[in-house]
Amino acid sequence: MADFNTDVDILWGRDHTVITNQGQEIRLSLDGVSGSGLQSRQQFFYGRFDMKIKLVPGNSAGTVASFYLAGSGWSKDEIDMEFLGNLSGQPYTLHTNVYTQGEGEREQQFYLWFDPTVDFHTYSILWTPFRITLYVDGVPIRIYKNRESMGIPYPNKQAMRVHSSIWNADWATRGGLIKVDWAQAPFTVAFRDLVLDASSRLDPGVHLSASDQAKLAWVRKNYMIYNYCADAKRFPQGWPRECSLGLYS
Repeated sequence: MADFNTDVDILWGRDHTVITNQGQEIRLSLDGVSGSGLQSRQQFFYGRFDMKIKLVPGNSAGTVASFYLAGSGWSKDEIDMEFLGNLSGQPYTLHTNVYTQGEGEREQQFYLWFDPTVDFHTYSILWTPFRITLYVDGVPIRIYKNRESMGIPYPNKQAMRVHSSIWNADWATRGGLIKVDWAQAPFTVAFRDLVLDASSRLDPGVHLSASDQAKLAWVRKNYMIYNYCADAKRFPQGWPRECSLGLYS
């Protein structure tokens, strides 16, 4: 288990962070002055990364909390899990994306099947030479396979660090129609039990188990709300190659 006192660096908003539970939990806050963000001190080239997160309760519109991997430089690789806030009583949107050498536009979005503000839930990124799998409480919600042999880019050009943050994003809620209500600030998200596991035993190969394939299909059927490969207006110049080949899950 990582220690937030020793295994991460605060990138901004140090006065908006509180570390508790002997280094096992950190709370990041956003107000009208600043948000806060951190990154792991260690870089990784493949591994499994778990974080337990309890999101901002109540009216979180216009805020974004995140858990992601990112390299450095303009042509960086990145694997994103971003939580787009909403008005009280409305669901969060889990926004996911995969960047390869600085190019993204591979968004998939999901609602969650629970209230992510009541308790901690585990969000995981598994990154191997063969595939990326995103999990929520052990349930796979997205898979992105390495198909470089078919001309589809894959993030394997650089090591990445684990990042978490909370920040103001005007675009986050209903396409930017609803802004942050600063009268509700500070907005606080809690992270705990960060696991950074780069051991080679985690490499599961290309394919999900039959059980995980069924879980992935369940999530896609019931909770996926946006898929870039189903957005006919998005790519007038032509679909990304994985979309045209039906290989986007």
